[in-house]
Amino acid sequence: MRIAEIHRYPVKSMLGEHLREADLTEQGIAGDRAWALRDEVRGSLTGAKRFPALMSMAARFAEEPDVDNLSPEVRIRHAGGELSSRSGNVDGHLSEVLGHPVSLWPLLPADNLDHYRRTAAPEGTDMESALRALFGRTEDEPLPDVSRFPETLASHETPPGTYFDAYPLLIMTRASLAALADAAARAGMTSVFDMRRFRPNLVVDTAEEGFVENAWIGRTLRIGAAVVKVEMECPRCIMTTHGFADLPRDPKIMRALVQHNGGNLGVYASVSNGAAIREGDDAELID
Repeated sequence: MRIAEIHRYPVKSMLGEHLREADLTEQGIAGDRAWALRDEVRGSLTGAKRFPALMSMAARFAEEPDVDNLSPEVRIRHAGGELSSRSGNVDGHLSEVLGHPVSLWPLLPADNLDHYRRTAAPEGTDMESALRALFGRTEDEPLPDVSRFPETLASHETPPGTYFDAYPLLIMTRASLAALADAAARAGMTSVFDMRRFRPNLVVDTAEEGFVENAWIGRTLRIGAAVVKVEMECPRCIMTTHGFADLPRDPKIMRALVQHNGGNLGVYASVSNGAAIREGDDAELID
């Protein structure tokens, strides 16, 4: 196996950057999800699950992050132009574009728990209905087992100190994407299964076919000099169905995911040993 592509997303839920090489740390790829938006009405962190228009925006760093500056200046391109995180009215501009009051935040220390805390659901909210909306599941489709996620996500939008959904890395093989597309085509679906819908950090080429990474759960993967532990399959959410760039909105994406791979695609991983990684690096399971 080898690393075919490396991606990072400077702002949570926005389009990101394709990298030839990157520093892999315990917090994932340096600069990945270094910024996020806060919903100023709900008073909590937010993303494209609530504001799909974020997926049509693209973010890039003005300078590389380092240990002394985890969230350096970021520049955000949208249909109306470009914004900088250093702009005096960046919050106002983003609020205008989204039609809702939001603010842009860098990473804060993990002990600032209120910043990361999940707000209470509105009174009368049915939890099952909320989860079905979040994961894009119909009434006859099973919900993912949310108990498999890190325990802290029961009370926080993201693991404190990060803006990740669950773990620092999302890894996908091209084989699994091809397997999903082939299975959907055989079922008569005409959906476009584009890697951009699934927002991986690392794309892996392998000689195997099928949903290859499903068999990696609990195992250790060496990438160059780095070592990562594969934690769990990635249950996919409504974001995969949103339209952005040249991709149309397509709820059938989720139908295919549920029917052919239990609603999952790719795997979450944590970093046991950080190191510089590059496209073309070998990747091998070492246990």
